[in-house]
Amino acid sequence: MSLQTVLPPAPADSLLTVRDPFSDEIIGRVVQSDAADVAEIMARARLGASLSRELTRFERHAILARAARLLEDRADEASALIVREAGKTIVQARKEVGRAITTLSLSAETARSFQGEVIPFDAYEGSADRRGWYTREPLGVILAITPYNDALNLVAHKLGPAIAGGNSVILKPSQFTPLTAQLLVEVLTSAGLPDEIVTLVHGDRHLAQALVSVRDIRMVSFTGGFATGEAIARAAGLKRLAMELGGNAPVLVFADADIPAAVEACVSGAFWAAGQNCVGAQRLLVARPVYDEFRDRLAARTSSLTAGDPADPSVDVGPMISQAAAERAEAAVDDAVAAGARVIAGHRREGSVYWPTAVENVDATSGLWTEEVFAPVVALMPFDTEHEAVARANDVEYALHAAVFTSDVTRALRVAESLEAGGVMINDSSDYRVDSMPFGGAKYGSMGREGVRFAFEEMTQPKVTCIAL
Repeated sequence: MSLQTVLPPAPADSLLTVRDPFSDEIIGRVVQSDAADVAEIMARARLGASLSRELTRFERHAILARAARLLEDRADEASALIVREAGKTIVQARKEVGRAITTLSLSAETARSFQGEVIPFDAYEGSADRRGWYTREPLGVILAITPYNDALNLVAHKLGPAIAGGNSVILKPSQFTPLTAQLLVEVLTSAGLPDEIVTLVHGDRHLAQALVSVRDIRMVSFTGGFATGEAIARAAGLKRLAMELGGNAPVLVFADADIPAAVEACVSGAFWAAGQNCVGAQRLLVARPVYDEFRDRLAARTSSLTAGDPADPSVDVGPMISQAAAERAEAAVDDAVAAGARVIAGHRREGSVYWPTAVENVDATSGLWTEEVFAPVVALMPFDTEHEAVARANDVEYALHAAVFTSDVTRALRVAESLEAGGVMINDSSDYRVDSMPFGGAKYGSMGREGVRFAFEEMTQPKVTCIAL
């Protein structure tokens, strides 16, 4: 039973039109909810929390495992939908579907593997006659607010651990990608998940604000922008918050690095998903002795990429999520150039397609350097000393991932320890991630951690049982 069957029929003006970001064709419509619907949404979610808690751990495991298999059966359909709705290339969309299958499989194992442990009470003076354990218990109702850039896998990263922990979820996906979220919810219910455990809602920021402040919601899990995250924190009250608020990944390339390999990793990291990637390479700090070689190789490789129709398997970079997003990226580069930066590749736009772009001589105080650009744009800057490179890398407010390229393992580890980031990739792209690792940031880039096991811990609470013999 979908939310649309619970709420009254929607008037035409409450329908959200979903468009293909490349062609601008209408690909679907979904019913919009507003603040007046919150009471109905919460009644359903409370029922879902009761049903979810009653499921045995094996039942949760079995549902999630079946969902992984069903998603695999629908992989072509899901990939095609991601291409049409989010604008990812078909190659990238297939990889995202594969990762979402893994996320559901990991959640299935977590449902029966990470549930507590025995507490050795008799290891402490005065407790020799006590025995006990702790379990991990559900929080209750969780509100999940998800973005468009990984429209399937980031939803799976919130739903999978929440279900594994026995919670219900109110899911509010991006207004750009509601259909992909709907597909995943359909997969879960087809796998046997009671309908009420996930309540899928669509609406603007007013609906989100109304839901965030509801007292019975025990946790808000949000992936998105810093300003929205701050607004959620102010409105949420006393509830758990898990937030991934963006990044501005630095990549440090030392003179002893494998330059061709570093260039290839930076190109992949910078331009995957049209640069709409919170751990994508944005700031490339390159040792001065190899700067010219690195720059020339990067410019050539960037210029070789094709941009356009994401359904074409030969296309490397698809559209941004909207023409407005592409225009903002273009304007950010224009501003940097006006302040003295030089374009070495790209900086061309057609509608929502913005060609992969590389610039140098960027002012370190400009928004292109200090803010998350969330576009296929990368900026280069030379450095003379390790200390300078680390200081430049750390001189931003957002810090999810970073990368270091060097053949000196001692330096690699020393620099990794000095970088203020949630993850440091050595001789690899900054956007490398497996779905079992803890994922989050330092400073203002994050609150809490994702990654299935770690999100499961955020979404549950320990409960101690102690027996006096």
